[in-house]
Amino acid sequence: MAQYTVNNTTVDTLITYIKEGEIAIPEIQRPFVWDSTKVRDLIDSLYAGFPVGYIIVWKNPDVRLKDGTISSGKKILIDGQQRITALQAAIVGEPVIGSNYRRKRIKIAFHPLEQRFEVANPAIEKDGAWIPDIAPLYKPGFDSFNFVIDYCIKNQLDNSKRSAVNDVLTKLQQIQNNSIGMIELSHQLDIAQVTEIFIRINSKGVVLSQADFAMSKISSDDRYGGNQIRKTMDYFCHLMQKPEDFEAIRQNDTEFAASEDFSKIRWIINEHEDIYVPDYTDVLRVAFTFKFLRGRIADLVSLLSGRDFNSRDYQESIAEDSFAKLKEGVLEFVSKTNFQRYLMIVRSTGIISPAMIRSQNVLNFGYALYLLLRAKGEDATIIEKVVRRWLVLTILTGRYSGSPESTFDYDIKRFQTNDPMEFLVHTEAGELSDAFWNNSLVTKLDTSVASSPMFHVFLMAQVKMGDCGFLSEQIDVKALIDQRGDIHHIFPKKYLQKCGIKERGMYNQIANYVYTQSEINIKIKDQSPKEYMAQVKKQCAGSNAIYGGIDSMTKLEANMNANCIPQEIFDMDYTQFEEFLKKRRQLMAQKIRKYYELLL
Repeated sequence: MAQYTVNNTTVDTLITYIKEGEIAIPEIQRPFVWDSTKVRDLIDSLYAGFPVGYIIVWKNPDVRLKDGTISSGKKILIDGQQRITALQAAIVGEPVIGSNYRRKRIKIAFHPLEQRFEVANPAIEKDGAWIPDIAPLYKPGFDSFNFVIDYCIKNQLDNSKRSAVNDVLTKLQQIQNNSIGMIELSHQLDIAQVTEIFIRINSKGVVLSQADFAMSKISSDDRYGGNQIRKTMDYFCHLMQKPEDFEAIRQNDTEFAASEDFSKIRWIINEHEDIYVPDYTDVLRVAFTFKFLRGRIADLVSLLSGRDFNSRDYQESIAEDSFAKLKEGVLEFVSKTNFQRYLMIVRSTGIISPAMIRSQNVLNFGYALYLLLRAKGEDATIIEKVVRRWLVLTILTGRYSGSPESTFDYDIKRFQTNDPMEFLVHTEAGELSDAFWNNSLVTKLDTSVASSPMFHVFLMAQVKMGDCGFLSEQIDVKALIDQRGDIHHIFPKKYLQKCGIKERGMYNQIANYVYTQSEINIKIKDQSPKEYMAQVKKQCAGSNAIYGGIDSMTKLEANMNANCIPQEIFDMDYTQFEEFLKKRRQLMAQKIRKYYELLL
């Protein structure tokens, strides 16, 4: 049995449905993503009688109210928002929100004699042959008779042309009576099924997610403040990247700008953060995981719909409570105190650049964990230690790679029900055994992928320990990363190529990488380690310094230890390259272990 119905509705009726709230359109205050030419093309297709695709709506599940009665669910638009917004812009004349959150009109012009549409521009507006804006033609009381007469006089058209112009104008006005197909999904469909439909039907090829569907659900709610929650998330994330749009948002959305929620996010315009730059799905995931102790976003959609997981029916009280909890979680996320303190913990691990941590899910769960432990009343010192080590543990093990929802779900529940330090230690015993440090980690370091999390953890260790760059006396790794210093091949690439090792996967091994000063890197050129390290030995014995400022063997040995350079390097050429890589991987693994143990 089909779980949907297909009907035709007119453009005018569809717009009326939106105005009267019969169909809830999500994200009303969000930027309109279509180019103006796409609005023109949509109107042109309607004028030509071409199909413009289906509008898809879903009737929310019927909800049991507090008085015991049943309320029929509102229809939510899940596909077709851009087309409806385009129709409202072109036909109704409503302004849209641009990418900078400023209101703008999209005027579609029409040339009656050529029956051609264009986006209005100054030249068109000066040309009497064009109708510069078609929106007034659809307003009640529009006088088409006199409009045609005036148009003909303006363009010096004789009476024989008047009938043709009138026919074209009538055809243009009939656009509002053209049919658009509407698919209505049954309210009996499981929410997981509706979510899957939502993800699949997007026509633009953009990958949608359960989080996107949840956000549409939230922003279409006007009963429990869902749209307000969405704005808090959306504006916070936008202002973090484009603080210059603050004034435009304030002027565009005066109602929200006057709210307490807006006052709680305005601090972000003065924040210059680049390590953790969340988008709205990140805010949603953290707030949900922390407040609901769940990891599956599909569960959030169910809860916001009022679903009772035991009885499987839908209750108003559950929906109301879920929206309230979500708002609490979002406000905890955007709190200046919480956000800044969490970022201090992140930086205390040695993460000083966004390039050093590629997994947003690691940072997301870390923040959810921080908020949970604060809510539990844990001591600040314990929170720092647990969060700091958990961040690094999850990077080392790839715990949240791929699809992390089930792991999020498991971990947050365990941190809630157990002593956080005990659960951390228990997880370490299983995930970070001697076998991991001595074997698995060494194997993970056997890679030529420069963005490898293992290499970044090694750099985090160097930053945390205050290590100087290779052959540098004073310039530390932190400064080199900050100033985009050189990543040097210890066995120079050109040297290895000259010696017949031409595979990129060999000479670009991360165990062959080290941060150093540009001037040192340039002077080494294509020499073998045996050659340039011999010169370093000479400068330690009193010769003129060529490679950095190290002037004693004690300093040199300390520098080599800090950079995990095997002592055998003084006698190594290309024939010992693979031996060098094996030895250095072991040293790097040992350093990472020592670093991890220092995080408590």
